[in-house]
Amino acid sequence: MSWITELNPNEDDSGILERVYSAASGRVGSVAQILKVMSLRPDLLELFMRFYVSLMKEGAGLSCAEKEWVAVLTSKVNDCHY
Repeated sequence: MSWITELNPNEDDSGILERVYSAASGRVGSVAQILKVMSLRPDLLELFMRFYVSLMKEGAGLSCAEKEWVAVLTSKVNDCHY
């Protein structure tokens, strides 16, 4: 749990949080805390998710698994939980 205030999807009149959380929960059935801390700005969270999907899931070059591997190693080197 973060110390940053988070909105619940039912507190977001735009419906963006519900849509993003539904897509983000995927196979694990839960939403990552790193996404929840962006809930105060659902509009920016939605843009971030579009960017993430474009960066990590689409395009040529490295596979999705290789990109995730690079991200994990980078986080480890930077002593970052995420």
